[in-house]
Amino acid sequence: MPNSPIRKLVPYAESAVQRGLKVYYLNIGQPDIETPQLMLDAVRNSDFKILEYGHSAGNETYRKKLVKYYKSVGIDIEYNQILITTGGSEALLFGFMACFDPGDEVIIPEPFYANYHGFAAEAGVEVVTVTSDISTSFALPPIEELEKKITPRTRAIVICNPNNPTGYVYSKQEMEQLGEMVLKHDLYLFCDEAYREFNYEGEIPTSSLSLIGVDNNVIMVDTISKRYSACGGRIGAFVTRNKELIDTVMKFAQARLCPPGFAQMAGEAALDLPSDYFDITKAEYRSRRDLIVSRLNAMEGVNCPMPSGAFYCFAELPIDDANKFCQWLLESFSYKNSTVMLAPGPGFYATPGHGKKEVRFAYVLNKTDINAAMDCLEEALKIYSGK
Repeated sequence: MPNSPIRKLVPYAESAVQRGLKVYYLNIGQPDIETPQLMLDAVRNSDFKILEYGHSAGNETYRKKLVKYYKSVGIDIEYNQILITTGGSEALLFGFMACFDPGDEVIIPEPFYANYHGFAAEAGVEVVTVTSDISTSFALPPIEELEKKITPRTRAIVICNPNNPTGYVYSKQEMEQLGEMVLKHDLYLFCDEAYREFNYEGEIPTSSLSLIGVDNNVIMVDTISKRYSACGGRIGAFVTRNKELIDTVMKFAQARLCPPGFAQMAGEAALDLPSDYFDITKAEYRSRRDLIVSRLNAMEGVNCPMPSGAFYCFAELPIDDANKFCQWLLESFSYKNSTVMLAPGPGFYATPGHGKKEVRFAYVLNKTDINAAMDCLEEALKIYSGK
């Protein structure tokens, strides 16, 4: 199992706090936007005598309300094609365990969400990568490059749209190309759509479930974590029109009994939020994005493409080794009694040596804190010896 590049530096951050430093956490996608009161009240005002086991597939009332939500964003699905999971992470792991055998291969464009590597390791699956490039803002590599990676052991393509860690939003054309490829080679397409609402340059991105002719090939993974700033709720969804696959994943769901009860109440309540909820949160994230990207690109030697979605940017810094630099920030650096915690780039790649000068920033803090964190980083780059 690989370490999480997002969390492996936590002991150094804890030590910095114990030394009296203020740490600005830009390493992890934990928004500071408050969880909607409607969700919290649904739990606070619940009235029952026993917190019982629920259905292994998730509460039927919740799944039926999700059908209406998905229809509102152009996804036509039935409630029995949705399985509620303990976070999007469990949805991915269940899918990997159901679809693959040990030794199978999955193709993932890199950089990718680091925990995909962990899920693959748990399932005994080999990750095969195709590298996207900062010069194209981390667009999907040419489809021919992905096809070259297909072997008799290849079982799936895995993507995140909008993308974590780069913020890239795959176009309708790119999604259709992926659909054609998985149909041609009879592969699964796993699409992590956790950041669906956060697209700053257009409409809601093309969902994998809107692709034509690939109903048995597509698995969509979803979660309330980012959409409603409810990361600790641990409620996700495994969604597919492939009945055999739903039946197989149900065995894993039964083995862990049921998803969390209180958090399902919160997730169900979230579906009653007013229609302008995402307009407000999107506007806030867009303003944070514009600020952090402009600050980064104003620093000497820094290159940060403008992300179109999610709430991350992936930047190249004038440093020798991102792992060393991010640890140094927490161990040996401070500015105005503060420092910043970042996620080192190499952890988002499977190819050795890639991402050595890159880091991921999560613009999940308010703009005052982002400015203060950027002040720290700017001063740190001036004095860091590993150039």
